Amino acid sequence: MGIPVLILGESGSGKSTSLRNFEPGEIGIFNVASKPLPFRKKLPCANGVGYDVIMKSLGGARLRAYAIDDAQFLMSDQYFDNINTMDNYGLFKSIGCNFRNLIKFVTDCTPPDVIVYFLQHVELSATGMIKAKTMGKLLDEKDTIEGRCSIVLLCRAEKDKHYFQTQSCGISTAKSPMEMFPPQIDNDLKLADTIIRDFWGLKPLKDVKNEEGPEHESI
Repeated sequence: MGIPVLILGESGSGKSTSLRNFEPGEIGIFNVASKPLPFRKKLPCANGVGYDVIMKSLGGARLRAYAIDDAQFLMSDQYFDNINTMDNYGLFKSIGCNFRNLIKFVTDCTPPDVIVYFLQHVELSATGMIKAKTMGKLLDEKDTIEGRCSIVLLCRAEKDKHYFQTQSCGISTAKSPMEMFPPQIDNDLKLADTIIRDFWGLKPLKDVKNEEGPEHESI
């Protein structure tokens, strides 16, 4: 049973930048929007991928950490690619089902020490809560993305400070298990990954990398 983790934030809040401290061989990045990473370090990156490539790679799980960068573009790309060929009801139904099935695939079909980080933009709910950005009503009314994840970290930016908010203060869906994190941690997903693995007794990434060797440094 793999672990999906949501990393939420506005554009420019530090979602992609939080990947900077991973080393090659520790994480694979599915770069849905094919944007250059906002740091110099070269990490294994599959650009412009969709559900088929992501699920095929996760099904093999050669690494123990993956990031789906700008995951909400899986939904918007499907919308724009099919807007002229499908009716709205069928299209939005398919969009919601595909994204829900991807999260469920992580939990049901990947090894228990695999963590998949969904880096995703945010929007305001009808009640004013900061939540994961979705498309259509299916995921919000019939399912809840945050409800399928035990950890939701919210990227915050204040002047020169970037950090993860680990618990909700009443205006967001941020959450994490009791005693896993302090209320705020540095904007460093490698640090968060280390804390998560220690809390749940998972093998550290450095041990996995040393055992698996360089042939596992690609996605």
